[in-house]
Amino acid sequence: MERMCEVTRENEILDHQQPQPSHQPQNGVDLVRDQSKIQPPFSVIIATVLYCAEFISAAVLCSKYDEDEDYFWMGLTITFMLVPAVLTQLALTFIHRDLGRDRPLVLFLHLLLLGPLIRCFEALVIYFQAGKKEEPYVTISRKIMLKKGQGTPMEWEIGHSERKLAAHRNAFKRTAVIQAFLGSTPQLTLQLYATIQEKELPCTRAVVIGITLVSITYGALVCSILAIQIKYDDYKVRVRPVAYVCMVLWRGLEIATRTTALVLFSTALTYWVVPVALGNLLFFFFLPWVEFWRRRASLPENVEKNFSKLGTTVVLCLVTFLYAAINIFCWSAVQLDLADRDLIEKQMSWGRLALYYCARFAENVFLVVMWYFFRTDFYEYVCAPLMVVQLVIGYSLAVLFMMLFYQYCHPCRRLFRHNVADCLRCACCRRGARPVPVADQTLVLPPDLTSQLGDCDTAVFDDITVTVID
Repeated sequence: MERMCEVTRENEILDHQQPQPSHQPQNGVDLVRDQSKIQPPFSVIIATVLYCAEFISAAVLCSKYDEDEDYFWMGLTITFMLVPAVLTQLALTFIHRDLGRDRPLVLFLHLLLLGPLIRCFEALVIYFQAGKKEEPYVTISRKIMLKKGQGTPMEWEIGHSERKLAAHRNAFKRTAVIQAFLGSTPQLTLQLYATIQEKELPCTRAVVIGITLVSITYGALVCSILAIQIKYDDYKVRVRPVAYVCMVLWRGLEIATRTTALVLFSTALTYWVVPVALGNLLFFFFLPWVEFWRRRASLPENVEKNFSKLGTTVVLCLVTFLYAAINIFCWSAVQLDLADRDLIEKQMSWGRLALYYCARFAENVFLVVMWYFFRTDFYEYVCAPLMVVQLVIGYSLAVLFMMLFYQYCHPCRRLFRHNVADCLRCACCRRGARPVPVADQTLVLPPDLTSQLGDCDTAVFDDITVTVID
């Protein structure tokens, strides 16, 4: 877990505008000392605003349920409001390692579920105080700037402010994922189901539905960015605005259609939705463990320095549970490898990606078709066939935007050995292609990235970071 929290820290530290070298190259390395202005901690602010908005709106909705004496809906709403809030406090405390520090006020605010507010305030104070006085650097980061095929080794001096802000961004990105898939997704499903059962949509419930949908989309977006940063931790990735737009459309359509299919199925076959959801959860929860046992691997030793094997197992179970919760509603963009110190499988698996979306598409179609045949009288004035077609087209568009992202908008697409177009072309040509004799086969090797680094010694390539600039 510690490795997962720190693996993207160097990428996030240098999350600012590209600086200009301040010295002439020394031994082929440009020294950069005067860094440009640090970017504001937007991710910290957005995660805090969504946390507060969802908590407050859910509390107001609970008071409305109390007035109407709907204690069943009120109890479930409170549950899905408090559980992610408590997990968020634990995650912030764990990542910042506050239990071993003398910070009673911060721990007390965490007990009051106000931890994100004080963390956001700390991040803003660090940001506004950065640059007002000269501070010694913490470390030097060496990177290679690749632009138009030319590589230039560069070094940055990382100060205290940059590292502290990176720790805050690191923590809030992970809490955004926890809040989205352990709190917002069940809350959104519950409120949509309650709306259909009560046949009305009050303003308070509509606000909760809107905020939770935004929170889930943002959490899925952050999950995709974290997956890219963890997989390509040796590269400084810069995501372009068009890539963000493509990811928002991809994730928004995927989550909206998936949630709608589950809610419609639950209104028609209420008790059958439990084995469907539980089966998905258990399958994705045990999948990494089955692969772990099949390989006869051992637990990683660097999850946390002070953890025993029991503590390591508990942390891995929590990570696996979060991984399963994400995969119920959307593609997690990563595969867990419980034997690796990073807990993430770095290789891109197009087969698993295709298998997931094919299986999820078939499951969504099955759920919607079952709703169509067993729907209640509530949908008497709803064009059911049109709704089925809209959901199928919506999920198809989500898959299309996913393919466009990996083909054209992925920041590290040039590092792929094969891309979406190659996989589709291979799948289409495999049917009619005749077997090629062994003597006529030609081995095509992937491009050697180290050949583009000029005169730089390629033996140092594994110890430096590469920045890819389109």
